[in-house]
Amino acid sequence: MKCLVTGGAGFIGSHLTERLLADGHSVTVLDNFSNGRIENLTHLKENTALHVERVDVSSYESIAPFFDGVDWVFHLAALADIVPSIVEPLTYFRSNVDGTANVLEASRKAGVKRFVYTASGSCYGIPDIFPTPEDAPMRPEYPYALTKMMGEQLAMHWGKVYSLPVVSLRLGNVYGPRSRTSGTYGAVFGVFLAQKLAGKPYTVVGDGTQMRDFTFVTDVVSAFVAAAKSDIVQESFNVATGKPQSVNRLVELLGGEVTYIPKRPGEPDKTHVETKKIHDMLGWEPKVSFEEGVKILVDHIDYWRQAPVWTPDAIRESTADWFKYLAK
Repeated sequence: MKCLVTGGAGFIGSHLTERLLADGHSVTVLDNFSNGRIENLTHLKENTALHVERVDVSSYESIAPFFDGVDWVFHLAALADIVPSIVEPLTYFRSNVDGTANVLEASRKAGVKRFVYTASGSCYGIPDIFPTPEDAPMRPEYPYALTKMMGEQLAMHWGKVYSLPVVSLRLGNVYGPRSRTSGTYGAVFGVFLAQKLAGKPYTVVGDGTQMRDFTFVTDVVSAFVAAAKSDIVQESFNVATGKPQSVNRLVELLGGEVTYIPKRPGEPDKTHVETKKIHDMLGWEPKVSFEEGVKILVDHIDYWRQAPVWTPDAIRESTADWFKYLAK
């Protein structure tokens, strides 16, 4: 197939690009490199089936020409992280909402065969039900989650009105090699691995008993491929292990000292989604255990050597707006 991956130089996008090429497809990557890194694709640069274009999905005119003849579109391009979305909501809307509309419209006009949207489990907010099914209420707690929910709604609307063959994948806490190392305080693995390299204590939020459904990136990529290969349309799927782990368990596996920082508003004590639907309809199930995944990360720890090393004071300063706007 001729594939197009927006955000293909990012963490998940680069792994997806790698998998598609290994499966014999050709891949065009669209990325503005605000989050993505060209280094994530360096090991693939000799592959003549890969084409990388520096463009921004928020500009329809810039991206539209690259959709001609494309079979499968995987839309991963988005701004992530909670705090920046609170500080600059309009920037997030331009990227995650307007950008998604542009990618959908370019896909529609090109007549693509499959469109896979990258949604987020953060759209559920603080759920009432565990494990949380796909038909649970969506109650996003911050602008990032809201923009990802709106992107999914746009994708489903394009599917309904224009018969665009859309599937949406609601990702949980994805981890693995090449996870983001931006200067923004964000995902726990990037924070902890940089602290481990620097010999600093892990900054554990609250008491560390909070549970997260950590899912290894190659398993997530397999879900994208399964969604593209299927003939199912107009469906949303949770993508997770269904086996949440505590932050304390992560610390135990990594080994090292701990310092505790205040619990943050708008964060659930547990993320645990229902995965029966994706198993039954797409035949997908995760393969990598949490223990195995953490070991793989530690084996690739040098990737985080240039990542920022967060201290409690730096985190407090970085998350001030989080507490300012979300604390009730």
